[in-house]
Amino acid sequence: MTRFQLLLSSLGVLFLLPAATSQAQTSEKIDRDYALEATMLGYFAKDGARNPTLKANKGDRVRITITNGELMTHDISLEKLGIKSKTIQEKGTTTSLVFTADKSDTYYCSVPGHRAAGMVGSFEVVEGAINQTTTAGQLPQKNGKPLNLNLETGTLADWTATGDAFANPIVSQDDPSPVHEKEMHIGFAGKHFLSSGGTTNAKLTGTLTSVPFPVTQPFAAFMVSGGALQDTRVELVQASTNKVIFHSTGQGRATLQPVVVDLQPYQGQEVFIRIIDNETGISQIPYIPNDKWAHINFDDFQFYATRPSFPNELKQKDIIILPPLDPVLNAGLSGPKAAQAMTPPPGFKITLGAAEPDLVKPICFTIDTRGRLWVVESHTYPVPAPEGQGRDKILIFEDTNGDGTLDSKKVFIEGLNLVSGMEIGMGGVWLGAAPYLRFIPTDFNADKPTGPPQKVLDGWGLEDTHETLNSLRWGPDGWLYGTHGVFTHSNVGKPGAPDSERTKLNAGVWRYHPTTQKFELFAEGTSNPWGLDFNDFGHAFITACVIPHMYNMIQGGRYQRQAGKHFNPYTYDDIKTHADHVHWVGERGPHAGNFRSASAGGGHAHAGAMIYLGNSWPQEYRNDIFMNNINGAKLNRDHPAPQGSGYVVTHQPDFMAMNDAWSQWLNMKYDPSGSVWAIDWYDKNQCHSPNPDVHDKTMGRIFRISHDNDKWVQVDLRKASDLELVQYQLHPNDWYVRQARLLLQERGGSKKIHKALKVILNTNPDATRKLRALWALHATNGLTDDELAALLANESEHVRSWAIQLLAEDKIISPETMKKLATMAQKDPSPVVRLYLTSAMLRLDPAQRWDVLDALVQHTEDKDDHNLPLMIWYASEPLAAIDAKRALELAQKSKMPKQLPYTIQRVAALGTDESKKLLKDLNDRVGKLEHSPQNHDVQRLLSQVLGQ
Repeated sequence: MTRFQLLLSSLGVLFLLPAATSQAQTSEKIDRDYALEATMLGYFAKDGARNPTLKANKGDRVRITITNGELMTHDISLEKLGIKSKTIQEKGTTTSLVFTADKSDTYYCSVPGHRAAGMVGSFEVVEGAINQTTTAGQLPQKNGKPLNLNLETGTLADWTATGDAFANPIVSQDDPSPVHEKEMHIGFAGKHFLSSGGTTNAKLTGTLTSVPFPVTQPFAAFMVSGGALQDTRVELVQASTNKVIFHSTGQGRATLQPVVVDLQPYQGQEVFIRIIDNETGISQIPYIPNDKWAHINFDDFQFYATRPSFPNELKQKDIIILPPLDPVLNAGLSGPKAAQAMTPPPGFKITLGAAEPDLVKPICFTIDTRGRLWVVESHTYPVPAPEGQGRDKILIFEDTNGDGTLDSKKVFIEGLNLVSGMEIGMGGVWLGAAPYLRFIPTDFNADKPTGPPQKVLDGWGLEDTHETLNSLRWGPDGWLYGTHGVFTHSNVGKPGAPDSERTKLNAGVWRYHPTTQKFELFAEGTSNPWGLDFNDFGHAFITACVIPHMYNMIQGGRYQRQAGKHFNPYTYDDIKTHADHVHWVGERGPHAGNFRSASAGGGHAHAGAMIYLGNSWPQEYRNDIFMNNINGAKLNRDHPAPQGSGYVVTHQPDFMAMNDAWSQWLNMKYDPSGSVWAIDWYDKNQCHSPNPDVHDKTMGRIFRISHDNDKWVQVDLRKASDLELVQYQLHPNDWYVRQARLLLQERGGSKKIHKALKVILNTNPDATRKLRALWALHATNGLTDDELAALLANESEHVRSWAIQLLAEDKIISPETMKKLATMAQKDPSPVVRLYLTSAMLRLDPAQRWDVLDALVQHTEDKDDHNLPLMIWYASEPLAAIDAKRALELAQKSKMPKQLPYTIQRVAALGTDESKKLLKDLNDRVGKLEHSPQNHDVQRLLSQVLGQ
């Protein structure tokens, strides 16, 4: 047995292969005992194997213990058994799964995003002995003598070094290696191995080249470890052409692992080995240390007559080659220096509005009718205080002279608890403060509460306190909108309401009406959205994290989820991102791109959403959506372009870099001058943690982004007359439009106001101005259903669409109007209108939907639309429970590609004798049709659901 075989055998017994009779801490007998290190890159055995296949015989009692290799939340779960360990967070902590081996399974980390990032492997139940064997190898020779390619001479004989990294590369001590950290296991063969610097000398660079030698066997293997970096690698080079025929890096770990090379095409030719370390590992992000893996370790190159098999073989698919760290130049800057460090586009300027100690930890803000900033200081986050002991406060800031400095500050209220969202209007201040949505009645002239905070809604969850209700914003329709994260589970209703009067939600967009007091889930899905805004046409967009970041939120839509299942079990599929890009690099999921994705926008974590509708910035920015990229310290800019029933969102050049790794802008809003204000959480720690000590609560900033065209104004729209507020609906800066509409809604409207708004609606040629008038009329109860129905014939597809949405607002539509909607579903040329018709059907009793859906499913031009096929399914799914036969007939005439398969599944789920007979009859009919791939798929599905 070779030294390589002996080494692998040793590793297998000690570190990879389970011991036969290892004992748990209790007296329970364990037959197979596995120990793995858990990191975002995967589960690692001590021999370096990534996500190793774990084996056991049937009936064995198995224990899998994981040790957290980083400061990150991990667990280990078994998919088929449906069991999981406890969750661990701190580096070095452990947890175990103990179970009886019954059948093969998949083990994985159940923390959302971690499985996609690569934390997943196989558990196999096998028969017979569980062992590992390897093939014997031999050292390459030249002129009849073995070459020193296993370093066992303890010298660099047969090698030539350049640079510093390989000046003294031979290491003869393991566990700990003198050039590696003490807890690192190297696992080299024989007495020596080679390192270009280890963690001690990671900044050294250089190249080591072997003498050329002939290829005498079809396969080779060598051991490698160290950085998974572009410039730390082992190359095999064809000597005659100097062509690199194979290369491998390490995988960012210390333990040497064998790499297998197929040399069959090069037998009889000469090759040489080149070991390269051109990576300095010097971090440009101040709070990220220099890269200790900026080196490479090597040992034991041998030839093999057949392809060798190693239990811990390092396969190329398991190596995540990372690009260099992003060049973020600063960290921990003062407020003034942070403003100076930013690089906005030409014509723009950054001004520091406020900073510590005048402001700390701003978590949300809004702008009032005077252009002042109302800002929540978050002293309680991330742990809610006991009832009555909250420490959050609301501050009011004002720039009194237009220089960008917020020179006036007052305290509005203190003693709030875990505030995560705020908006003002309709007589007071609205607060998202789980477990409540609160309302503070307010005298806006005196800037004082007129009563204690009221609990408007309760039941908001607290499982994950950075995924609570947030991003409060008035919608164009007079509702208060907000977002909600996926890992917090809420059951929302009025205080004291029973479950039957509550709404369950986790990820999605919700809305609450301030006068009718109705609460709704507007659209469900995504991940942890922390940004919401509306464009010129009243279409909602949100920004999200971890999964793709951009969604046009459609009423009734169900969207891709980071985790968990949709509330409706018959959803079957959901709407994916509307963006044609992501902001991170690499194929291993978003986390692997942290701090290495500057070229794509900066990374996966986004906060804030602002669709710029001010009037002073260049026109190219209007209706573009801005969001902060937290990992990238950049202000991303995306452009939603109309496509089909909705949008495709493309990436524009990033608006600017903050050039400060501690920068954490949470939201941005434009003011009456067209300038944009942004709040900056500013913290060394960029990730949520339930540990309050992780967050530095002494810092916080507000910045203003202004363009040369911006003209500072002082305004107080509360002093405007009703008719002046109507005229503000025509203002080019949507700040005036929104504030004026909200004031009109608060004042309640009048015949005079309604008449003036109808003039705009009926005569203004611009569809966006018509929409503004329409929204203001709706918010002030200025339109009858007949007037809305008349708008169904409007020349603008957007006016027709919004007329449909507003007609369905109360979930009741007259029979006469339903006939018009059915005609529109058949004849209207606009896919946008057809999308709104579908959303409206989702709000009505299913029995009313037949005629409209019958027409919608037959639009061949919509079969590849991003939204319509699934939205139509969501609207038609309940019909199967009403009339399964008619639902199947509808599906058979549908041009939507999944309508029939989904309907078959839905009818099968009824589980009645009638439903089975209907499906059997359908199967018989399809069997008589001409053979086609589509009919074949339908028959296969029918056979499956019928159990044939």
